[in-house]
Amino acid sequence: MTVLFFLLDTVFFALVAAALLRAWMNTQRVRMTQQPGPFVMALTNWLVMPLRRVLPRRWAQHNLDFGSLLAALVLVALYALCYALVAQGLGAFGGATWLVWLPLLAGKMLLRCGFQLIMLLAFVYAILSWVQPQASVQYLLARLIDPLVAPIRRVLPTIGGVDLSLLVLIVLMQIGLIWIG
Repeated sequence: MTVLFFLLDTVFFALVAAALLRAWMNTQRVRMTQQPGPFVMALTNWLVMPLRRVLPRRWAQHNLDFGSLLAALVLVALYALCYALVAQGLGAFGGATWLVWLPLLAGKMLLRCGFQLIMLLAFVYAILSWVQPQASVQYLLARLIDPLVAPIRRVLPTIGGVDLSLLVLIVLMQIGLIWIG
């Protein structure tokens, strides 16, 4: 059954992370025409577009992409339900106890996806800055990562001409993953 939980985690991580990335990209006003925009839209359009039609029009005027955020919440709720049903089939939950754990499972998955997504973006940004600093995706990653790294850069000086703020961000995300784990 470990394989089933692994597959469940992997599929839902990809979907939830894509919805969160779509929301973050739209919040940062990043054009969705270059990668990972088309990929993220292909993964999430089936859920985001119907949700946007249901949401009140006044929500569309805000800077946040409520359709994508709601899609992420729906996906983590579905993940928690699937996880609980598989675990209940294994006898891990008795009676209605799993109903208490559903919001906790969903919240944990949402936080985990957010932390892992930020780590992934930071890793790609760091590697590209060493290997191919003029890559077109580097500008997009900078627009996504810089708001998270800017407070760290204000506190942490460069050491020997090396900016360690991305490393600190990755360590903080790892601490967050340990905390929720």
